[in-house]
Amino acid sequence: MKKILFVASESVPFIKTGGLADVVGSLPKYLDKEKYDVRVIIPKYQCMKEEYKSQLNYVTHFYMDLGWRTQYVGVLEMKYEGVQFYFIDNEYYFAGFKPYGNIYEDIEKFAFFSKAALSALPVIGFQPDIVHCHDWQTGLIPVFLKDRFHDGPFYANMKSIMTIHNLKFQGVWDMKTIKNITGLSDYYFTPDKLEMYGDANYLKGGLVYADALTTVSPTYAEEIKTPFYGENLNGLMSARAHDLRGIVNGLDYNEWNPETDTMIYKNYNAKNFRKEKVKNKLGLQKDLGLPQNENTFMIGIVSRLTDQKGFDLIDYMMEEMCQQDWQIVVVGTGEERYENMFRHFAWKYPDKVSANIYYSEDMSHKVYAACDAFLMPSLFEPCGLSQLMSLRYGTLPIVRETGGLKDTVVPYNEYEGTGTGFSFANYNAHEMYNTIRYAHSVYVDKKREWNKLVDRAMAADFSWKASADKYAELYDWL
Repeated sequence: MKKILFVASESVPFIKTGGLADVVGSLPKYLDKEKYDVRVIIPKYQCMKEEYKSQLNYVTHFYMDLGWRTQYVGVLEMKYEGVQFYFIDNEYYFAGFKPYGNIYEDIEKFAFFSKAALSALPVIGFQPDIVHCHDWQTGLIPVFLKDRFHDGPFYANMKSIMTIHNLKFQGVWDMKTIKNITGLSDYYFTPDKLEMYGDANYLKGGLVYADALTTVSPTYAEEIKTPFYGENLNGLMSARAHDLRGIVNGLDYNEWNPETDTMIYKNYNAKNFRKEKVKNKLGLQKDLGLPQNENTFMIGIVSRLTDQKGFDLIDYMMEEMCQQDWQIVVVGTGEERYENMFRHFAWKYPDKVSANIYYSEDMSHKVYAACDAFLMPSLFEPCGLSQLMSLRYGTLPIVRETGGLKDTVVPYNEYEGTGTGFSFANYNAHEMYNTIRYAHSVYVDKKREWNKLVDRAMAADFSWKASADKYAELYDWL
């Protein structure tokens, strides 16, 4: 039985700000329980839901050095859906209304968390073979494992994996402060280790010292070796290319299932979607005050409204798009200029644009079920889950060929009768617009072809099962 420990700053259902939480909460459930004993450690945040906080059991507490300070470390635990979770408690670090705050506070908070997670292991009696670390918040763990934890027999053979969910966030702060907080010697603060442009970088430390590296799609694993996507770490990613692999995130197929989804207007499946799916469109049109017409081409967007997601392209073509006989439904929040752009077009073209500038789980399910196409023209996208959700609901994704979008959406080929969506290669507004127009022409003029695309989209399997097998392969290799 191999023992695996996941260490991360968030996990569903306890605390979530992004896709990282989905991976940490879902992946352990799908690994073979006969072969792997997988446990998870996350912080016990003050802002966790009360229903979970009240179920935690106290395990133990101890005091730990952090640089020159001594800090309290409480350990609590709970089993959730068959997975053992541990929570590191310290009110000084984990109070507050949200898990992340100012970077200078987070730098100390996650140094504490990383060291506490390792220090707690002998006390709770769990000796993992592999410590699987996620994103910059746990970047110090591989460093600590090679440093102060390396001497004792308990830690000597532990291997570590570093998973990058988004290379943009690296945990960078000034070197003097980080030396002071971590107590690491000057040896670690050189350009081939934690130092970068005169500062110290947590993620870089993890990427240098971990035994294996992963990221959340094969294409992104290639892209981050290039200057454009590499966020100044492309040299290091190229140097460690033989230790790096890309594994696409899965989607929880129980939660995202048009046949059983309680949030949508009308349930449907791959057999009856031709008749039933459209009832979702009519329901959404009615609720949003759009003209009800089952033949109108409806495009959905559920996203953070940021540059990363390609909204400058949409901004550039929006007036043009509103001249077509399309309806555009947006759900999300983000940069003010994009929020206001959508509000403006919803005011100017109330029959064509619905701007829902808030985030709602309920509304996002309705959009995935109701729309004909889903637009996602990202500048970069490590994995992306929205396109997996839209495939699952038979809403055809229109994406830019980058990162996980390129790995999961097969572009329509009218000559071979293949594909599960539509894509364009260059980060170019007119190329995006022409791809949407092409999708629309297939929708209007070749309805049978469109429905076959939907058949293939709904048959694609991006459940966690497939991803879990690839992670299991990595654990065995290590």
